[in-house]
Amino acid sequence: MVRVIEARYVKDYVVWLRFNDDTEGEVDLQEELHGEVFEPLRNKKLFRSVAVHPDWYTIAWPNGADLAPEFLHAAVKARLRKRSGRPRPRRPSRGQARVGAGRDG
Repeated sequence: MVRVIEARYVKDYVVWLRFNDDTEGEVDLQEELHGEVFEPLRNKKLFRSVAVHPDWYTIAWPNGADLAPEFLHAAVKARLRKRSGRPRPRRPSRGQARVGAGRDG
């Protein structure tokens, strides 16, 4: 069972989370703030009050809003996969010849 063990407000509607399987990362929840219980969280002061609920093992807010830990875990994992899929800057290899570095100088 996946559980949120630590949560921290980052900025805007972004929360950093750590799970019991050592997965950790940020998730932007702005697109999830719709519906009767989530609309009040558009108030950033209320959103910043996010905390790990000790009985539910997920994040929750004082107004009773909470999100399933499985959903949050999947969102963090997807963001991590997306970030790791970016091409890395190309570096010249050690054996690559430099321009003008021929044998004759």
